[in-house]
Amino acid sequence: MTRRRLILVALVLPLLLGAQFKSFQLRWWAIQPVVKKVPPPGAANAIDAFVQAKLAAQGLTYRAPADRWTLLRRVTVDLTGLPPTPEEVAAFEADTSPDAYEKVVDRLLASPRYGERAARYWLDVARYADSEGFKADETRPNIWRYRDYVIQAFNEDKPYDRFIKEQLAGDELYPGDANALIATGFNRHFPDESNAANILNRRQELLNDVTDTVSSAFLGVTVACARCHDHKFDPILHKDYYRLQAFFANTRIHDEAIVAAPDVVAKHDQEMAAWEEQTKEIRAEMSTLLDQARANETKDRMSRFPADVQAVFQLSEAQRTPLQQQVYRKALAQVEFTDFTISAKLKGAAKDRYQELTRQLRNFDSLKPAALPVAQTMVDESTTAPPTYILRGGAYDAPMDEVTPGFLSILDPKPAVITPPAGLRSTGRRSALANWIASPANPLTARVMVNRIWQTHFGRGIVASSADFGTMGDRPTHPELLDYLAATFVEQGWSMKKLHKQLVMTAAYRQSGEFDASAAAKDPDNKLLWRFRRRRLEGEAVRDAGLLVSGLLNPKMGGPGVFPARPDSAALKGAWPITTIKQDLNRRSVYIFVRRNARYPLFESFDMPDTHETCSRRQQTVNVTQSLALLNDAMVLEWAKAMAARVLNDSGMSSTDQITRAFRLAYGRAPRREELASSEKFFQRQGADALTDLCHVLINSNEFLYVD
Repeated sequence: MTRRRLILVALVLPLLLGAQFKSFQLRWWAIQPVVKKVPPPGAANAIDAFVQAKLAAQGLTYRAPADRWTLLRRVTVDLTGLPPTPEEVAAFEADTSPDAYEKVVDRLLASPRYGERAARYWLDVARYADSEGFKADETRPNIWRYRDYVIQAFNEDKPYDRFIKEQLAGDELYPGDANALIATGFNRHFPDESNAANILNRRQELLNDVTDTVSSAFLGVTVACARCHDHKFDPILHKDYYRLQAFFANTRIHDEAIVAAPDVVAKHDQEMAAWEEQTKEIRAEMSTLLDQARANETKDRMSRFPADVQAVFQLSEAQRTPLQQQVYRKALAQVEFTDFTISAKLKGAAKDRYQELTRQLRNFDSLKPAALPVAQTMVDESTTAPPTYILRGGAYDAPMDEVTPGFLSILDPKPAVITPPAGLRSTGRRSALANWIASPANPLTARVMVNRIWQTHFGRGIVASSADFGTMGDRPTHPELLDYLAATFVEQGWSMKKLHKQLVMTAAYRQSGEFDASAAAKDPDNKLLWRFRRRRLEGEAVRDAGLLVSGLLNPKMGGPGVFPARPDSAALKGAWPITTIKQDLNRRSVYIFVRRNARYPLFESFDMPDTHETCSRRQQTVNVTQSLALLNDAMVLEWAKAMAARVLNDSGMSSTDQITRAFRLAYGRAPRREELASSEKFFQRQGADALTDLCHVLINSNEFLYVD
């Protein structure tokens, strides 16, 4: 949509929607067109110009610039999630060129560690987890490919509009692109009670989750409030909820999506055909032995379903309606069993014969190709979608009027124009939604993402309620700046790296966190940014920093999630099989397996969000479990011991040298005079384990846990 057309729509919409919405709703700030205003004069860059103008109006100014090592630690943690090494600190201190800091920023943005850091925030938004949730909490064995996709996307600086489109409709918009197919795993992250007997209710719960998440993640609106009635506060109609949901009405779980190259698939199929030909007689006899046990197990499982679900299994695919086909798909996994599962039911001679055939089959293992890589995704079931109805009270079995796919009425009341993709078993509905959300004309999308990235650097968004741009959310503290950044974001090709660089290069970001009582009296919450806001590390960053300073961090990227030891590992048994490869235990925290019902304890104590729902901003609490974990956890003591060994790597060091080296590893700076003196006394008093204990203290300190 062109800017001219957007302005025309803005003028005409109030006339079209006057009967549905009140005048104040039509003035809702977040849906007004993005207007890029000229920055106020007097600052080196536009961002500082807007911020300083607000400060000046209140008689405030920035604090003095942060010292070099504080700034280096701040930007390094912000962009990579890791503290700077002593070597990086020394190189920065030695570089006296005017662009020394900018060179650091460019280096950090080019580092693969940047993608791992930036992905952490998006994975929170996407409610990423490696398990289903609910009571069974089964593992999703290949969902990690989505996590790796996100990391790669940030490292490649994938344009944000393309990032949106791939996650919502990559299979439709970019057929044949394996990464785009993996990206649709975004829609697969809902918690799922996979053994639920009420299939229609389960389907509705999954649709609700996807609708709520997409709206919050990309648009910053809480449409869930319109599930049962018109939104009480925002101009979102009851029917709008189901118009949005209709875009996903035809989707289904596809957990065996092949993501190998075509030539690899062709070779695999050829080798598999040869193996099947060689083993067909053995497998046929094995299948015959399992037939009766399989039929008995299927009949037993089928009995738990309501009669209407059982009836669906009596129909052929051609006879089923689109909704019945979805019911069949969702119920099928509960009545399908692996040969291994059914073989456990065999007894006597049948069991003995099956075991003998299994041994014979193993003789052909050398002919059988390795399994192809697969991803867990969401795709359309067919080219025809089931109808979508407005639900009374949100109940799946209380349909009212039928609706077709559409957007928020206050932005676009017309039905969406759907173009089915040629040659694909898909409706094209998700493509229409993705294109609308990712349009430069959409007033919400760029604002929401710009605000979210601002939040990662300044600790608070320009709109503090970063997942709620509604009328009950916070108003922007700097609305002109928000629009300036949103417009610039789009103009620069939706580049997230460019936006990160813009923000960290500002004087607002580079100032110190020095407190000023008179400024605090005027702006106690620091909404106007008269100083840098101090922030605590997340649990993942605490662990990664501990591993880095101790020299234990394994930089290996990608692959299935790892299971490091945890205090309750024994109690979790099969739910947490500790990784046996020692080096993998010390990989970055973004690669730790995320089990919904058993979050990693250190992360949980440091406010890891509940992965059953999207999270745009983590809480920042201070609680006793944080201190207890850092003081008593065997893992933290291991860091301290390894850090001490790293300090002692060079022989002939005095106690002063050892203390200085430990401080440089932990903080990126030398100890101050009083710190050195107290540490020397500690060494004299503590004896043999003094260095390990000092390292333990440094890892437990506020300076280690916070970014100044």
